[in-house]
Amino acid sequence: MYNFALAFVICAILYLLGDVVSNLTKAWVPSVFVTAVLILVGYWTIFPKTLVSDSVLIPFGSTIGIYLLISHMGTVISIAQLIEQWKTIVICLAGLAGMCALSLLILPNIIGMDLVMSGLPPLTGGIVAATTMQSAAQAASDAAAAAGDTAAAAAFAEAAVFAIVMYCVQGFAGYPLTAVCLQLEGKAYLKKYRAGEIKAVKADENLDAESGNFKSVEKKEAKKKKLIPEVPAHWNSAVLILGKLGVCAWLATQFGTIQFPGIGAISGAVWALVFGVILTTIGFLDENALNKANSYGIIMFALMMYVFDGLKDCTPDMLVQIIGPMLLLVVVGVLGMAILVFVFSKVLKTSFLLSFATALTALYGFPPNAIITENTCKALAQNEEEKEALMGHMFAPMIVGGFTTVTITSVIIAGLFAGYFTYVG
Repeated sequence: MYNFALAFVICAILYLLGDVVSNLTKAWVPSVFVTAVLILVGYWTIFPKTLVSDSVLIPFGSTIGIYLLISHMGTVISIAQLIEQWKTIVICLAGLAGMCALSLLILPNIIGMDLVMSGLPPLTGGIVAATTMQSAAQAASDAAAAAGDTAAAAAFAEAAVFAIVMYCVQGFAGYPLTAVCLQLEGKAYLKKYRAGEIKAVKADENLDAESGNFKSVEKKEAKKKKLIPEVPAHWNSAVLILGKLGVCAWLATQFGTIQFPGIGAISGAVWALVFGVILTTIGFLDENALNKANSYGIIMFALMMYVFDGLKDCTPDMLVQIIGPMLLLVVVGVLGMAILVFVFSKVLKTSFLLSFATALTALYGFPPNAIITENTCKALAQNEEEKEALMGHMFAPMIVGGFTTVTITSVIIAGLFAGYFTYVG
């Protein structure tokens, strides 16, 4: 009875159960955590270790799928609107720098450099960072095993699992801290607003609460001409859109092999994001490409299951061993983030509470950042006018924060950190 079709159905059910729990708890219990727990328990009991590969979601998710997704990220970036929130971006970058700096300063001698390097990128962002580090650590493990170094192979395999586990649990630290910051910030803002000390501004209409992306600028102003004319709608099929994303992915793979003096090769993931922005700016790629091609869902599904496939190597003993290092990395990383965010919030004269909340979006991204912000505004406001005032104050920074950390910066950090496993492996 068991074949590729049933394997696919099992993967889909596990993925959907994660979404159900996340929706019922208003994203306080992350869908990725639920699915990871279910598939991990399944691997320990009734599921074959080849479940994801049997469903044929691999190698698609681990190869072209991830490059299409990263290229797509470049098609939803609005440079002009990011510039408007430049203080938020600077503070988020400072927060990630503080997280990395303090972790690298303190933890290598405590939990080991392998775990620090594999765990930091997922802690600073999302699925792409986790996938990049998992792949890099697993490749190093395979190389060590081929060379007969079983100890190194086991250490790198543990690092690969560590990247996935960190990605699955990081939200549990980010959610409560963000909620507290937004609650305190919202109360302070409302006190001034009710006293007439500040004037409310509207929430940025160009930020889409449904997708977490920037809406097309053409809805607000006349569409600017691009170097490459837009393809007529009746010719612009899903396959054409995907094919053009494939061109971007191919360019990224080629540039990813170039050795630059002093720094070596830059990950193809970074190039995919860069080329995605450039090719969208000149008109070659469609804005919000994967959603326009109605392909975002299946690609994300394949990529997520590829990540969970890495849990097949996780034993109960290994999980117990990495819980301590995981907690240490979260605590030290968040402390480092808080320190630099505090410094930069004073320099830029912004609220530390809101600044810290925007930086913490690195630990969960979208949609939790939008959900937590909206729920906080709804809970604190006494009427619709106050809710809109709070949304105008906090919504745009929170969305841009998640966009800066998860979508952009974590990809770059993972691309740089992956080189460590190439070197030591």
